[in-house]
Amino acid sequence: MLPPDNHVHSEFSWDTGPRASMLRTCAEAVRVGLPAVAFTEHLDFTVWGADDRATTDGLTDRHPANQRPIDVDIYAETIWECRDRFPELRVWSGVEAGEPHLFAGSVAAHLKTSPVDRILGSLHSLSVDGRLIGVNRMLTVAGGVPTMRRYLTEMVAMIEESDVFQVLAHCDYPRRYWPGGRDRYPQALFEAEYRDVFRALAAGGRALEVNTTSPLWSVDLVRWFREEGGTAISFGSDAHVPANVGQRFELAVAVVEAAGFRPGRDRLDFWRR
Repeated sequence: MLPPDNHVHSEFSWDTGPRASMLRTCAEAVRVGLPAVAFTEHLDFTVWGADDRATTDGLTDRHPANQRPIDVDIYAETIWECRDRFPELRVWSGVEAGEPHLFAGSVAAHLKTSPVDRILGSLHSLSVDGRLIGVNRMLTVAGGVPTMRRYLTEMVAMIEESDVFQVLAHCDYPRRYWPGGRDRYPQALFEAEYRDVFRALAAGGRALEVNTTSPLWSVDLVRWFREEGGTAISFGSDAHVPANVGQRFELAVAVVEAAGFRPGRDRLDFWRR
């Protein structure tokens, strides 16, 4: 049996196109046999408040800056419509909070007025000369290895400074854009940095996501998390179109099982060691 898909985007995320649809995604999730989906829409900021670390760090803007706010009212209405139309599917609300350690005040203000069921934490950008720059751009400008080392170091800071998220999303995000192709990514070179991330995540009892849009995590990576005390695994397709919900979950399950994790208390739970 397939696990829940805890990382899905719909028309309410700023980076989806005309094919995105929460309703059609739910229909596809039922068709492929998923027990649940979480619509974790992007929560990113192009402006920030005085109580955000981004302000005290002197960050002035983001590049690129095409992120848009979530239309929370219509989003909530569509969540309830999905729950009504697909009673056999558990439909969770959620956000994917980008760089939550830099925007603690802004994230808290959003969640106070629009609470959700699932919160993912993710790192897409790093600061350069007072600007937040997408890590995919930095890989080619600053070089793959130094950028990846900095990325994983910043991820430790994100985990230690922000407790708002329950799941760490796509720790392997830069691998998607690795110079020369994904197959050339030197995973073993970063073992020490990955273990630092996993140790910090395990200390807070939070879940590590196996993201199936990214190149699939290796058994070694998931095992490193387990060896550093990690106890919970979440599965996420990172789907931005309905056809990709639950993509490659059979293979992801095999990877996670080989690393020593098993289904939790029920089909809706995280997988556990």
